[in-house]
Amino acid sequence: MFREVKTRAAREGMKLRELVICFLEAGIRERGSSPAQAPAPTPTPLPVFRQPNGTVIPARTNAEIFEILDAENSPSDETPSR
Repeated sequence: MFREVKTRAAREGMKLRELVICFLEAGIRERGSSPAQAPAPTPTPLPVFRQPNGTVIPARTNAEIFEILDAENSPSDETPSR
């Protein structure tokens, strides 16, 4: 992009600085007349996870995930003592 602006400045017989200032002024004027609003982002669908046999693994809430992790990390009564 810089090369294109530099080439255009040379073609128009302007200094690069002058051309950049013209572009900035034009952009500011254009924005001031009609404030552009960014379009609302569209939500991205969540991924669907499947087991090897094709059944869908259900989505879990954070509470459910932490409950599973706590159950895995808690000492079990069935573990042999050393």
